[in-house]
Amino acid sequence: MSFITKLKAAFGNPRAMEKLHVDDHTEAIINDIENNPFAVSESNVLYAGLNELGGYYFFQTVVVGTFHVKTLKGAQLKIVGHDFELELDSDMLELESDHSNVSNRSISKIDFQIEETDAAKLDRSSIKELVLTCKNQDISFSIYEVNEEEE
Repeated sequence: MSFITKLKAAFGNPRAMEKLHVDDHTEAIINDIENNPFAVSESNVLYAGLNELGGYYFFQTVVVGTFHVKTLKGAQLKIVGHDFELELDSDMLELESDHSNVSNRSISKIDFQIEETDAAKLDRSSIKELVLTCKNQDISFSIYEVNEEEE
């Protein structure tokens, strides 16, 4: 966040205060969880990893933040890369977020089926954006830049 935005928030500018709150919210989530995030949105943090079970590949995600859902229709994850685009469906149609003991924060675990050939494309450096769609909610995530110190 820029110095000017912090300064405007200190003097009571409502838009700057909202931006400061959102940045503080995602920063608090990142600081509370030991693992490095895969991607971040305005008010959510996405943790993800690839897993193989019995020859089937899954892109396992955990969304922590304001995203809260209860649905019987599943979710979709669109992965936009530098030279590819993937659309994944959740492996289960019934999804329900868990409430966190921190106010205004939920935890949503969603696994997506992925083909073995597409799994190789899930490298942090080759992805530009992830878009999670579930129950008329679209959340756009940008890849979280990991510092060398954090690795």
